[in-house]
Amino acid sequence: MQHTKKAVVAGVALLTAFTLAGCAGGNGGGSGDGAADPAACAPSDGKVTLDFTSWIPGIEDAAKMWNDENPDIQVKVQTGPNGNSGTYASFFSQLEAGNAPDLGQIEYDALSSFRVQDGLEDLSACEDVVAAKDEFIPWTWNQVTLGSDGVYGIPQDSGPMALFYRSDLFEQNNIAVPTTWDEYKEAAKEVRKTGGYITNFSTADINQFAGLVWQTGGDWFANDGQEWKVNLTGDESKKVADYWQDLIDEDLVSTYPAWTEEWNNAYNSGKVWSWNSAVWGANSISSGAPDTTGKWSVAPSPQWAAGEKASGNWGGSSVAVFKGTEHPYEAAKFALWLNTSEEALTALNKSANIYPATTEGLKLPSLQEGVEFYGGQKIYDVFAQAASEVNPDFVWGPTMTQTYADVSDGFQKAASGQGTLLEALESAQTKTVDALKAQSIPVSE
Repeated sequence: MQHTKKAVVAGVALLTAFTLAGCAGGNGGGSGDGAADPAACAPSDGKVTLDFTSWIPGIEDAAKMWNDENPDIQVKVQTGPNGNSGTYASFFSQLEAGNAPDLGQIEYDALSSFRVQDGLEDLSACEDVVAAKDEFIPWTWNQVTLGSDGVYGIPQDSGPMALFYRSDLFEQNNIAVPTTWDEYKEAAKEVRKTGGYITNFSTADINQFAGLVWQTGGDWFANDGQEWKVNLTGDESKKVADYWQDLIDEDLVSTYPAWTEEWNNAYNSGKVWSWNSAVWGANSISSGAPDTTGKWSVAPSPQWAAGEKASGNWGGSSVAVFKGTEHPYEAAKFALWLNTSEEALTALNKSANIYPATTEGLKLPSLQEGVEFYGGQKIYDVFAQAASEVNPDFVWGPTMTQTYADVSDGFQKAASGQGTLLEALESAQTKTVDALKAQSIPVSE
């Protein structure tokens, strides 16, 4: 496996064209690059070994299943921390040095950052990839096309959001499970009277906050083929920010650092009663709060108005093929198998609670069963409905890592009484526009 640094350096000169033509997450038109050349996805001669970097638990076992059946295309897996915890930085360094792996795990919200740097192979030259489009939930496919005619990854999973809640505590205290955000706030007041908190507001998980804006119908980025528009402070974002600011100001939510022992203990001890999270949160709760087995249930996310049906999304990944690989055909073939075959999806669901991005994957037997930790409830039925209610046109910008960091800095201050969530968004808006300008990416004021 060898990569050429030349391809990445050349991409810098094309930066502006790529960011405008190919970084929208919706149903936009073609990238203007013309039809893909089938020769760009031709099979290699002889045996092939592919390098694949991921952080998904159990991914090595899935790769072994492939290797056992495909002796001429072997996959070597390297695992590391999740993307924003170090793997993305490694990918960018490897692309610059010309020694990136053939394939890599990349979350949907980070794909555009790699596309900006011309770090991804366009898999639309691969006939099997194009033919597989209809196998995927439409909005997940939109996430990997980036609003263009290209295909820059194979969708793996999604993160439709729903409400995990301590059904025993709600029932014992005669508090109705909230179906609207207004009801959720009223329930928060009742929960607080018992000494607990209805939920924890994370100042670090900005993609969770983005998911709430997504549910509300907002968008943080858009481009019209000429320039980017940044809109972190639109009406929908203000609505979500003001709502959670009130909960923080009234001490109705905790603000424990997420993914810490303190955070786990808050859920394990019953200090925190609910979490509006993605489907993969099922594993986070069961592993972080083991003493609460059988005491949790899942309900649809609260809505802004009674009777509405809208869901946000938090997370979801693709498997991308990096620019410069000598084996795009074989890499695409493996990525398709990994994310469409029943055997691979079943293995990944069992090892990592992967919630497949394919329509057939949602019918896996393991997703039709009751889950013991959740009192035997068929929780995936709730998420299947939520997945169908996610707006497919949400757009990620080309500088999401920086945007997340700037919003998080402001949210941390707001949680400690220094400023507000809206002010954090306003500051991040300015910094994001400045960052785009610094990279010579056209952006409207």
